[in-house]
Amino acid sequence: MVLKNLEKYNLILASASPRRQQLMKDLGLTFEVKPADVDEFYPENLGMTAIPEYLAQLKADALNGSMGVNDLIITADTIVWKDDKVLGKPSNQQEAVDMLKSLSGSQHQVITGMHLQSKSKKISFHAVTEVWFDELTDDEINFYIDKYKPFDKAGAYGIQEWIGFVGIYKIEGSFYNVMGLPIHKLYQYLKEF
Repeated sequence: MVLKNLEKYNLILASASPRRQQLMKDLGLTFEVKPADVDEFYPENLGMTAIPEYLAQLKADALNGSMGVNDLIITADTIVWKDDKVLGKPSNQQEAVDMLKSLSGSQHQVITGMHLQSKSKKISFHAVTEVWFDELTDDEINFYIDKYKPFDKAGAYGIQEWIGFVGIYKIEGSFYNVMGLPIHKLYQYLKEF
């Protein structure tokens, strides 16, 4: 492992996301997966960057009771922010269509909040990426939803999938943040943990 300071820890990724798990593996980290089962509700007064940080901490707190002395819990939550509101995971086909129509031909932000927690230390941080979509046709939206079923993705899309190839013409910030894990920023914080 490149990060020798982490050898004393048992890393726990509190996420069922296959994308987050793959990015952590690609970073060369050995970890166990223990998804945190929490209701993702947050106080209405929280702002764009505070919401995903709050939810990431909520996930860590859910595992706190079972935390071992050498455990380091890593949690993340990603939101899509458009017109001063959160676009979460769509619960059905129509919601996915509505979300993608709202993103079509416009700019939005993707924010991932992260929380690292051991018995003796806690750190929260976030990453913001600006994303621009071309105009999407109804046929493109319906094809994507029918083929890729983006119901587990904030904003109803995955940048690494077909819709990202044909629809996203520009980003400012981390590509991996839009996938759900700002891996470069996470690495920097893990180096200092």
